[in-house]
Amino acid sequence: MAEDTSDRRRNTRVGLEVAIYSILGFWLFYVLIATTQSLITGWPDQVEMAQRRLVVTAAGIGITFLLYFILRRADDRPFGTRIAVAFVAAIPAAIAIALTNYYMFNLYRPEDIHTDQAMIREMSTHTKMWKNVADVAVSRYFFLSAWSALYLAISYAAETREAERRVAGFAQAAKEAEIRALRYQVNPHFLFNTLNSLSSLVMTGRNNEAESMIMNLSTFYRTSLSGDPMDDVPLAEEVRLQRLYLDIEAVRFPERLKTEIDVPEELMTLCVPGLILQPLVENAIKYGVSGVNRPVTISITARSERGKLVLTVADDGKGPASADDHGTGVGLANVRDRLQARFGSRAGVVTHAPKEGGYQVTVAMPEVRNGC
Repeated sequence: MAEDTSDRRRNTRVGLEVAIYSILGFWLFYVLIATTQSLITGWPDQVEMAQRRLVVTAAGIGITFLLYFILRRADDRPFGTRIAVAFVAAIPAAIAIALTNYYMFNLYRPEDIHTDQAMIREMSTHTKMWKNVADVAVSRYFFLSAWSALYLAISYAAETREAERRVAGFAQAAKEAEIRALRYQVNPHFLFNTLNSLSSLVMTGRNNEAESMIMNLSTFYRTSLSGDPMDDVPLAEEVRLQRLYLDIEAVRFPERLKTEIDVPEELMTLCVPGLILQPLVENAIKYGVSGVNRPVTISITARSERGKLVLTVADDGKGPASADDHGTGVGLANVRDRLQARFGSRAGVVTHAPKEGGYQVTVAMPEVRNGC
């Protein structure tokens, strides 16, 4: 945990490159302002003044870098503490720059830029020096405070982006966990129903049919469990698995179960969540086939509609008393939840119970290509 926290802090620190650009930018601004002011006031030797100003600027850049490293060492502290460190550390930095400035413009060969000897003697007195240093230090303090505020703003923005990235990562992890849980929920539900069917076959002495169902069941599980629950599968693979499942159930209902699958070839390569149709086909068997004594047709159809893949599972069984009675519980809710987790509001499930009987469930989701 400590190592993870350290990594996050490193990710949110203001890098050296950003510091260099910001410091050089601030001091370039200072040079431009000071040079303009010098030209306006009409100092006699502008070249000499510019040279001394460059020395002060170089010293200021170095001192600002020291301030930068102090602020970096405080990056692990609360933000309020870092603000206090920034504005306190700017005080000695401003004084150091002011002393350098006073030395270059008042003590180092003053006769090169000043002609008044009385002024030169006065500049060497302590009273004049500290007054001048204090005046310059105040202005440089606000200058350094502005740079420190920029540093803190960049640092805070980096922390905010890192926090947003972590929140997005947690949300994605939670979403993936939800999808995996919902996907794994399909398997025991399907297995429970199939074992019931096997039990019925064994109890009625239909051993050959039971053996055939076991072989088909083995093939079904080997195929359905081989992939990652997070991965989509081609619609062709989903249709193949549903054919296999219907073959399993056809052993139990050889005279009653009829199937029709109408999926255009051009849609077979579209990607869908694995086993997304399984609960719907199971419900059609449970509610549409097992509850009647006549042949029932289960149909699986697909079409493309305004950029969405529309899949329909329907049966012409007796139909429920109301639409809400068909497929309640794990099956239909699982499909809705998986689509919600995978596509959000871009996908949906619609159920319909025709007056003439039967039941149909229509699933719409965005067309996904080249993702499986």
